[in-house]
Amino acid sequence: MSELLEGRRVLLVSTNYAPEHTGIGPYSTGIAEHLAACGAEVDVLAGMPHYPAWRVHDDYRGRWRMVEHRGGVRIHRRRGYVPSQQTAVRRAAYELSLLAHGSVRPPAGRPDLVLSQMPSLAGGVIGNRAARRHGVPHVVVVQDLMGAAAAQSGITGGGRVASLATGTEARILRSAALVGVVHESFLDRVTTAGVPTARVRIVPNWTHAGAPTGDRRTVRARLGWGHEECVVLHAGNMGLKQGLDVLIDTARLAARRTPRIRVVLMGDGSRRAHLASLAADLPNVDLLPPAADADFTDVLAAADVLAVTQRASVLDMSLPCKLTSYFTSGRPVVASVTTTGGTADEVRRSGAGVVVPPEDPEALYGAVRALVQDPGRAAALGARGPAYVRERLSPRAGLGRITALLSEALAR
Repeated sequence: MSELLEGRRVLLVSTNYAPEHTGIGPYSTGIAEHLAACGAEVDVLAGMPHYPAWRVHDDYRGRWRMVEHRGGVRIHRRRGYVPSQQTAVRRAAYELSLLAHGSVRPPAGRPDLVLSQMPSLAGGVIGNRAARRHGVPHVVVVQDLMGAAAAQSGITGGGRVASLATGTEARILRSAALVGVVHESFLDRVTTAGVPTARVRIVPNWTHAGAPTGDRRTVRARLGWGHEECVVLHAGNMGLKQGLDVLIDTARLAARRTPRIRVVLMGDGSRRAHLASLAADLPNVDLLPPAADADFTDVLAAADVLAVTQRASVLDMSLPCKLTSYFTSGRPVVASVTTTGGTADEVRRSGAGVVVPPEDPEALYGAVRALVQDPGRAAALGARGPAYVRERLSPRAGLGRITALLSEALAR
């Protein structure tokens, strides 16, 4: 159906975009560049790069608006307020600043279709306005749910703004021609918001990381990981909803019981300093900066166990983007998450890991120790990840689903 997109003009609204290399940015970038390769004329309205550090990248500081070209795509950047610490009030200011500045001097010309990536409420509102102004379809892809995030993530003051965020989100979704959700666990909330089931499509994310190519022993030696150590690695954002305190508590247990278990947190985010403080007295915890894109899966593959954690309150607000890269690496996954949520469903469906209750360091330590003692099982779980990627999470499959979603909206 990609022929329906050839020669069409598409406006993609996404706060996050390359050079951001984690979270939603890689998917927004992949979609835009794929559409351009299909023959569409693509404009992107985005913020200045700031994720996951929640600091504007050095190359973009002091800029209020700019246009740049990447991969056949025009990116129109608008600066917004970027809070280094997350509270409901600061997050609201972040969204309002993006809405105000993003509404000033939008990309010129009439698009044939507008695509908004949420959870950004500002992006959803801007996309909805642009589509209505030009009388064209508005398609929304839901990566996270902002209303649920405000209620579930533990952000200070989140409960007070959850209903407002949910109401705004619902209005955006109801007005869309089609809504894509990245996981089935979002369906109930989207339909409860008033979107008919007939207008909702499941469009899972894909892996944007290549298979590991480096020598595992060499990578471990470069990182200072001993040959006999069991390295438990969490890679990605260090925010509130991740509930990473459980990994520090797990390391504390391991330091007393199984000293050769090392916990490594690699990435950046609003809770990094807090986690460093908690781990200051632990010899078996390392905090590393984000790996370069070219090295990312090599580092994942050099670990023994890959951890994904979420607060117990996180039920159906998000699906960690890191899972697609985790599966690619061929390492077993231990998920310390709500057992009835979408993250647990995805890990179980992949067959590439185990699920333990959230915020339970004893359970997390027990699962890691069991894998240490049974390397055959660990290897079998890890081998399922790349197979699952080939079956369901390849870029060709994922981008094909997005292309079909947009083509259907145009055909309507």
